[in-house]
Parts: sequence; C-alpha cells; structure tokens
Amino acid sequence: MRIVEAVLHDVELPLVHSFETSSHRKSSLRHLLVELIDDDGAVGWGEIASPAGPYYAPETTTTAWHVATEFLLPAVLGAQWEHPDEVSALFSKVRGHFFAKAGVDMAAWTLHSLKSGVPLGRALGGTRDSVVAGVSLGIEPSIDELLTQVQKHVDAGYPRVKLKIAPISGAGTPWDVEPVRAVRQAYPELDVHVDANGAYPGDVAAFDVFRTLDEYGLTMIEQPFAPRNLLDSARLQAQLQTPVCLDESVETLDDLRTAIALQAGGVLNIKVSRMGGLTAAREAHALAQEAGWPVWCGGMHEFGIGRLANVAISSLPGFTLPSDVSASAKYYAEDIVDPEVTAEAGVVQVPTAPGLGAQVRAELIAQHATRSQRISA
Repeated sequence: MRIVEAVLHDVELPLVHSFETSSHRKSSLRHLLVELIDDDGAVGWGEIASPAGPYYAPETTTTAWHVATEFLLPAVLGAQWEHPDEVSALFSKVRGHFFAKAGVDMAAWTLHSLKSGVPLGRALGGTRDSVVAGVSLGIEPSIDELLTQVQKHVDAGYPRVKLKIAPISGAGTPWDVEPVRAVRQAYPELDVHVDANGAYPGDVAAFDVFRTLDEYGLTMIEQPFAPRNLLDSARLQAQLQTPVCLDESVETLDDLRTAIALQAGGVLNIKVSRMGGLTAAREAHALAQEAGWPVWCGGMHEFGIGRLANVAISSLPGFTLPSDVSASAKYYAEDIVDPEVTAEAGVVQVPTAPGLGAQVRAELIAQHATRSQRISA
C-alpha cells in the first residue's frame, strides 16, 4: 500500500454540557482529523484528540499540527507498507508526540480495514460484537448538580460512572470525599470510580483522602499522582483494597513494564491517543493480559472517528471493564460520522462494516474546520 496524499483538518465542536477536570473547564473541543489517501483513491481516517492546552499532557492541538504536517505525514507519504503495524516505524525517529502519532496510525488502520474488507475490530484482534460503556462526569458547580448528571446517565442505562476529583476545584474547595459520599449514598449498587488526573501530591493529606475513598466500594482510583510518581502510586496501592488505575503514567510499553514491576497499580486505562495509536494500544493490551491487569479504554471526548476506533479496540478480550465509549450524544449535538455512536442500555455495538464502520460527514467537517492542509507525495 502506498499513501500519495494526506489532508489535515483542525475542527472545533461545541460540547452539549461543559466539562471540568482538576485543571480547567471547557465548553468545546478542537481535534485534528487525518485523511490518508492511497494510490487507488481509498481514504483512511484518523483523529488527533490532543487537548488544546498542555494540562493532560505536554502536547496541544498546535504542537500536534506542527509535528503532523512537518514530520509524520511527510514520513508516511510515498512509503510502501503492507500492514498498519509497519507505519509507526516510518516516523520512529520522532520522539514523544503520541497524540499526533495516534491520529496517523489510526488512519492507517482504518485504511487497511477498508481495503482488506475486514471490520476494524476484527482486524485488531477483537472478539466481541458489543462493548459495555461507561460515562465520565466532570466537576460540577454543586453536588446537587452532580447527582442530576448521574441520574441522567443511570436513566440512560450506563452501568458505570466515573467521577473527576481534585484537591482544589475551580470553586477553590476540595472535590473528592463529599461528592463520592453523596453519589454512593444515592446509588449504593452503581459501579463508580474516581479519576484525579494526577492532581494530588504524594503527601500525608492525599493518602488520608484516598484511604477514606477506599471505604466507598469504588471500582478503581485512577491516576492519583503525577505521571512519573510511580513510587507513591505503589505505596498507595499497598495500603488500599481499591485497585489503583494508571492513565497518564503509561505512555509507552516500557512505562507499563516498570509499573507492573513496581506493583504501582492493578488496572490499566488504555487510551489510544495517549499511547500513540491502535498499534501500541494492542501491544499494551497483550502485556497487561500477561500481567493479569484488567484493562479498559479511556477517552479524550473524541469525535466520531476516534470514538469508533475506541469501540474497535475495546472489543479485544482483555477489555473486561466498561470503557469510555459512550454515545456521541453524550458530548455532541451533532457528530461528524453517520450513523453516530449510540448506546442501548449502556451497550455499544461494534461496527461490522470495514473501515470506520460509518460514513464521515465531510460537509460537517468543512463547516466546523478552522483550517485544512493538503500534502502530496
């Protein structure tokens, strides 16, 4: 296979409900969409779901645009490859920039799936026809408003709710023990886990918070400490019954091997974007399975392209926990794929058509794109 042309689109979509994490609040999202076009005219789509600001990771939409247009796409154009797991080698000299790499790798996989006539999930090694989805809820202005959001998604059939927590919220007060206590009291049987996005220091006060949260029957405590602070993560895991889940700490397979050796957690959040694409995500899944760590697919509020890729990877056998692959309508009034991702009683069907399994809405991309660039071999 030979890529002869690539197109990059910078697209912004409004969120139906603003979303606050430990770092900031957002009401819209900008992601980059990648088109890879081969010499037969077939198109593979990918999504670079990097945040606009350097809070989750060092990458931003701006840095990803630069790296993709100046380094990654030129490395792919004109090169011959037979399988998408060969594509990452074409830009292996580029260090880091995993979000940018993920979009190009994803486009190669969807193109391969389309040309081979095999659904993307099956091409990746997936065995499921459907995926159980959970939802991620941000920090709300009040606990009452949080409970309203929880009820809304419980009514929609989602079996798991993830709550963002922070030592200091945008209101200047802690958002951890009290909201978790309120949700657990209102929903004693609900699958609940919390995500700190690495916001807590590894001090006595933080350990006290997590020991208190340990009493609420959570499925996991996700990324309590800064990404490189695996030692405190291991120390915390040794004190808790609740599994510690790693997210930002694991960008590479070497990170995962280190975390497993240190027993710095017990669950892995595999984000396709964070790890550089579907190729790396598939390898991380195999390594976690070998170590006995259950995995689930986290999300970056992807548009339909990235969301469908997440659904596909979530069909692999080791993804035994609900994944962040909720319906498009949870985030966007109108998505860029047709049909949109939908969930029935918290379950998403894995597409059976090759490629993305849906049509990309070029007219909607054009409507919401702030810039596009075409690069030829």
